[in-house]
Amino acid sequence: MHMIILMVGGHYTYARVPGFEWLGEGRNNYDKIGHFAQGFIPAIVMRELLIRTSDLKPGKWMAVVIVFSCLGISAVYELIEWGAAVMLGQGADEFLGTQGDVWDTQKDMGMAGIGASAALILLSRAHDKALSRL
Repeated sequence: MHMIILMVGGHYTYARVPGFEWLGEGRNNYDKIGHFAQGFIPAIVMRELLIRTSDLKPGKWMAVVIVFSCLGISAVYELIEWGAAVMLGQGADEFLGTQGDVWDTQKDMGMAGIGASAALILLSRAHDKALSRL
C-alpha cells in the first residue's frame, strides 16, 4: 500500500494528484496521506522488531520508542528534501510540494507521528494475537 502511495505521488508530483484539494486550504493534500503512511506503515514493523530483538516489553515505553523512531525517519526525509531544495534552487518546488506553506515540514512530521500513533492504537492487539499464535 505504501508503495502505491509513493508511486502515485511520484507520477503526478505530490502537489498535483487529482482529487485531493478537499480541505479548502488552496493546496493539494495528497502529501498528507503519504506522510501519514510514513508513520503508520513502519510502526508495526518496528514493534515486531523490538518484540523479537530487544528486552523492551509491549506497552507505553515501547510505543514511545516506536513513535519517536517514526518521527526520526520523517525528520531524515525532511532533511533530504531540504538538501534537494538547496541543490536544485528554484527547481525544487515540484519535488518539495510545500505549495507555499511555511509550516509544511512540521506538518509532514506531525502526520507521520499521527500515523505511527494510529497504527499502534488500531493494530497492537491484533499484532499481539498474531504473535501469540506463533
